[in-house]
Amino acid sequence: MSKEVFDRGLDIRKSVLGAEFVEKSFAASDDFNRPMQELVTEYCWGAVWGREGLSRKTRSMLNIAMLSALNRPHELKMHAKGALKNGVTRDEIREVLLQVAIYCGVPAGVDSFRIVREAFAEVDAANK
Repeated sequence: MSKEVFDRGLDIRKSVLGAEFVEKSFAASDDFNRPMQELVTEYCWGAVWGREGLSRKTRSMLNIAMLSALNRPHELKMHAKGALKNGVTRDEIREVLLQVAIYCGVPAGVDSFRIVREAFAEVDAANK
């Protein structure tokens, strides 16, 4: 594991998902799943999110579309919240989800809208 790439990934991951969430993920890890936390931090967040080819905003919109298509509600909710931190507007997220509904199927779109509305409600409640 590259310490430099891991550290970059940890910084980006905390910036997008929130330091508290990331720290809880590591604190809850054990010998079994800690390697997965490390892998995700280094390769996903450090090696890919750390590249300069796309903005964080664009990466967030892509993730919302892919996670919707893959039916990954937990990750979708988390990345919808992160997308807001990365400057994606709620209107832009809606447009991404409409695109998902057309190209991935209406059921995927319907579920994704429901999950993202829950994410928005959680963000709004936390900001009160």
